Amino acid sequence: MDWVFIKDVKHYDEKEVTLKGWVYNKRSSGKIWFLIMRDGTGIIQGVVLKNEVSEEVFNKKDELTQESSIVVRGLIHADKRSPGGYEIVVKDIEIVQIADEYPIALKEHGVEFLMDNRHLWLRSRKQWAILRIRHTVYHAISDYLNMNGFYRFDSPLLTPNACEGTTTLFKVPYFDLGNAYLSQSGQLYLEAGIMSLGRVYDFGPVFRAEKSKTRKHLTEFWMMDAEAAFIEHDDNLKIQEELIRFVINAVLEKNLSDLEVLERDVEQLKKADAPFKRMTHKETVEFLRSKGSEITEKDDLGAKDEVLLTEDSDVPIFVEKWPKEVKAFYMKRDKDNPDLVLGADLIAPEGFGEIIGGSQREDDHDLLYKRMVDENMPLEDYQWFLDLRKYGSVPHSGFGVGLERLVQWMSGTKHIREVIPFARTIYRLKP
Repeated sequence: MDWVFIKDVKHYDEKEVTLKGWVYNKRSSGKIWFLIMRDGTGIIQGVVLKNEVSEEVFNKKDELTQESSIVVRGLIHADKRSPGGYEIVVKDIEIVQIADEYPIALKEHGVEFLMDNRHLWLRSRKQWAILRIRHTVYHAISDYLNMNGFYRFDSPLLTPNACEGTTTLFKVPYFDLGNAYLSQSGQLYLEAGIMSLGRVYDFGPVFRAEKSKTRKHLTEFWMMDAEAAFIEHDDNLKIQEELIRFVINAVLEKNLSDLEVLERDVEQLKKADAPFKRMTHKETVEFLRSKGSEITEKDDLGAKDEVLLTEDSDVPIFVEKWPKEVKAFYMKRDKDNPDLVLGADLIAPEGFGEIIGGSQREDDHDLLYKRMVDENMPLEDYQWFLDLRKYGSVPHSGFGVGLERLVQWMSGTKHIREVIPFARTIYRLKP
């Protein structure tokens, strides 16, 4: 009897199969009882009929507990009332292990309790659905880049200097060489990569020691950073938009059942697959002030500003051409107004906030050198970065996508701690 995954039972209608997984729930009614089981790929209902199985198999209803591991053999049968449209008429149940009393019952629990038991909470239907969407988003980002000429280029997690200052980095003693830092971005190293490969990206964990308590911040999270040679500001935004719309379509294609589990408004995602809006920082400030915000022309956007900005928009909004004081030293200045940089943040609708930050990079050695001197940066640590502007410099641009922020939006999950397997925040290092 073939062992198949629950996701594939549709190919085995009226055939006998073997399923391996865990008890999700059970209920009995006289001469029949129902076994709900999961296997990581899906959930299916098993029907156990007293007259069609041995007494030993039928009585296993009294032994099985939530999360017990089992092997079930039986006949797959189409039934529109069952989850996934199929059920299994059980012939035999083999118990692998009887689970102890499971601490997470099928009822409401407090957040701290659930986070303390994150290793078990991951098994719940909503957390399972979120992690499946995360998988799709991760691979969709990689697929888009791979199809558009970008090469995977792995940057180091231990760095001798910071991308944007050391105030929010974790310091690590590094043998006899002093201190290293856990990376907050691979961008600077990717700029070296483009001089070899043309277009590159990295994708992995990064770290920020911000003492932030918001629902959108983690101390360890996953970032995709991309850089491309001969790409300037407008084309940089075009690539970002195409990427996000590619991700939206991938999630809609592959995760409709997961979105249903999460009660996600699918129509909102469909509406977001349309041309994105663009506003300058100046226009954004004027708009937000008209809505009651106290933001000024020299301010970054706060969380409330991001919500106000997009509350009447179905699509993400690029906020571009920022004051140079707000953004990083490496961003290219606008030739029409050197007080502005050719940078942009992409703000997601529905209150999910910033999902991308990017810019055209300064490619002129002397201008970058002067800027670093003006900001009292340790030039000896960045000499290699300056070298990139001495040996064949070209216009180039890049951006970073926060994986968890994007998964939050795709899945409709309000708190970021639920979209990463094990969240690391200022208050949590376990499990």
